Amino acid sequence: MLKILLTAAIIWAVWFFLIKKPQVTEHRQKKADEAKRKETKPDEEIMVACEKCGTYVSSHEAIIVSGRYYCSKACAGVK
Repeated sequence: MLKILLTAAIIWAVWFFLIKKPQVTEHRQKKADEAKRKETKPDEEIMVACEKCGTYVSSHEAIIVSGRYYCSKACAGVK
């Protein structure tokens, strides 16, 4: 009986360390990589509405006057 339990324990240990654990590690690494990619999206832009006309414009292209976003100089009232 002891030989059977010892043999089963050895088979389980070999299966776990050579097959199951690398799969779990690989799965965790893939999830971590996906989460990292989701956090850093350099090409993603935030769209903001113009205070005067309501047109949506990229936050990088918007004109900011007194903390408000405008789509153009004409809407912002600047020259």
